[in-house]
Amino acid sequence: MMMFASDLDRTLIYSKRAVQEFSGDISDLKQVEIKGNKALSFMTFQACELLWDIATRTLFVPITTRSNEQFNRLSLLGDIPHLYAVTANGAHLFYKGKLDKQWEETILRRLKKEVASVQELKYVLSSHHIVLEGKERIVDDLFFYYILSRPQDILDLEKIHPLITAIGWRFSQQGRRLYFVPTPVCKGEAIKYIKEREGIKTIIGAGDSRLDEDFLKLCDVGYVPRHGEIVANGLIHDGYQITKSYGVKAGEEILASVRNILPTSS
Repeated sequence: MMMFASDLDRTLIYSKRAVQEFSGDISDLKQVEIKGNKALSFMTFQACELLWDIATRTLFVPITTRSNEQFNRLSLLGDIPHLYAVTANGAHLFYKGKLDKQWEETILRRLKKEVASVQELKYVLSSHHIVLEGKERIVDDLFFYYILSRPQDILDLEKIHPLITAIGWRFSQQGRRLYFVPTPVCKGEAIKYIKEREGIKTIIGAGDSRLDEDFLKLCDVGYVPRHGEIVANGLIHDGYQITKSYGVKAGEEILASVRNILPTSS
């Protein structure tokens, strides 16, 4: 059995800002996330058709850093078959729409044993004169991120990366968002769990950021958008396939490539 596990934001789906960042026009795109009367995220129409085709032929697992609330806003996934979904960067795992409580309890136990408090992390940042300007958001009481009001010099964070990891945290910058996530909250462990439970033989994956690395390394084939954090920071490993396209077209390119390597019948 084969699995296609994919990150969502800036890999398959794109906010208006992300579309425009790569000189895209949202007028010819499909709305895949709506909040109130406002369209928030988009894909090409062709990408939506490709994803539906893939999901009907193999096990598709959306895996995202979004909170449950943010994930449930995605109208796209109402039309796309998916037995599993992974949210909050791997902290929450759903099977047929129901939360896997055993998985969640495992994560919570590890957080208590392996991770320093948010206050300790912020002390490390402040003691090295790292000032983060922007709005802070907390995701499901598990991790937090800043929507930066000005660009952050990522080199400052890279210098203290060993100190951050030593206390059980890691960081990732995705566009204007700067994430701080506990090490046990990771997509790779969730994908391992699904692989073993379902007897998966082959994993195809796609992701753009540092937070996707731990599951991309498990994949037999891993697709990475050229515009993403992985490429920008030289975090490329053997087996990664880098897109030629940027932005929303990179998402379509990934899905076209995935469909082409799937067997003709499941």
